[in-house]
Amino acid sequence: MPAEVQVDVDDGVMVVTLNRPQARNAITQPVAAAIAAAFDELDASAELMAAVLTGAGGTFCSGRDLKAALAGDHPWVGRRGFAGMVEYGSVKPLIAAVEGYALGGGLEIVLACDLVVAAASARFGLPEVRRGRIAGAGGLLRLPGRIPYHIAMELALTGQPMTAERAAHFGLVSRLTADGQARAEAVALARQIAENGPLAVAATKRVISESGDWPAGEAFERQRPISEAIRASQDAAEGARAFADKRKPVWRNQ
Repeated sequence: MPAEVQVDVDDGVMVVTLNRPQARNAITQPVAAAIAAAFDELDASAELMAAVLTGAGGTFCSGRDLKAALAGDHPWVGRRGFAGMVEYGSVKPLIAAVEGYALGGGLEIVLACDLVVAAASARFGLPEVRRGRIAGAGGLLRLPGRIPYHIAMELALTGQPMTAERAAHFGLVSRLTADGQARAEAVALARQIAENGPLAVAATKRVISESGDWPAGEAFERQRPISEAIRASQDAAEGARAFADKRKPVWRNQ
């Protein structure tokens, strides 16, 4: 029987595929545990630079498996939270590659990623209110920071999905592709990231993701130790030498 979460590694990029197409890739505790384990590996690896998260069978993810939930399934993993990632994903960039539906917890997984590549026919929604529930795994917390307030309210209060084109218009989607091409485009984007200095990439993600909560008067002071550590690194010196020598840099993650 194929694994419900498939993990492939190639050329500095990890691809994590939700593989429960018969259940529209709904999240169960074993799936959440497998995602958490994959991202633990991503963080611990010196070779891996970024990860792509996608779904098999033409659907990204329909959220929590409610049938399993009725039987007591609880798809939360420690500090990582729902799906093994929505409260803490990775220090490295995460890219969602969306085909078909990203609904409920599926959209909350998308919102936990750093970049989003979506096929033209993809749909994004928080249908929880239609089931008497709320989107408590990050949907209500993150969505108003990614798209305009009133549009976020419409999505959350009606439970109706948004097209990929509209999501891209409001900035929720980084890149739009033809149907069937989201994974390939996301992997290509991840490989562009993987060519860069690993310390600089991780520090860049950290500053962007954390600085929204920094008081304006403290922002540069808080950024300074992060940027100075990168400036003093061997990789920064190598980047300058490679530029001067007109060659590709050889990163040492130091």
